[in-house]
Amino acid sequence: MFATLATVFLFAPAVLSHGIITVPPSRAIGPAITTACGQAITSAIKSDNTSYVEQLTKIASSDNKFDRAACNLYLCKGLQFSDNSANVQTWKAGDVVPVKIWLRIPHEGIANVSIVSTKQNKLVGDFLKIWTKAYAPGKSEQDVPLEQRDFSVTVPSGLETTCANAGDCVLQWWWLGTAAKQTYESCVDFKIAASGPYRGLEFNA
Repeated sequence: MFATLATVFLFAPAVLSHGIITVPPSRAIGPAITTACGQAITSAIKSDNTSYVEQLTKIASSDNKFDRAACNLYLCKGLQFSDNSANVQTWKAGDVVPVKIWLRIPHEGIANVSIVSTKQNKLVGDFLKIWTKAYAPGKSEQDVPLEQRDFSVTVPSGLETTCANAGDCVLQWWWLGTAAKQTYESCVDFKIAASGPYRGLEFNA
């Protein structure tokens, strides 16, 4: 079964490629995802790092090495923090973060960018960007409006506790092609910089 799946993904990358965050560096595969998700999922993402969640869930259902508890495909497509700790971004409230999306194959739909708690897989605060319709129209990346694939978000205040430690939160780009019924997720690991201690008045000895 695995050999068949691997062959399919090896020879059909153009059909499967869709979208991913390229700036800042988004989560990628590494040894930990193989342990958590199994070799079939690892090979699928390696062949097409923009693969959609519904396709991955079908692959997982045929792999007895898939660990549902350790591999949540609806959180960063199962990609593991421990494989990406070298790419953790450090931000503070008010920082303006440039975001670039590679949209190789558009599917018109809806999309958003948000902060997500990895412990609960829940939105933290409000959406940073949201498109309620007409996201990623057309047949090629050039058809997609520039502001949908090259934009910036502002780091909100109030994350100093929830997102204090690397791995606690991710910046997530989420996109649903409504006609294609395909869901895409891409995540950036970050932590919020600790505020400097209040030093008060200083006296010379």
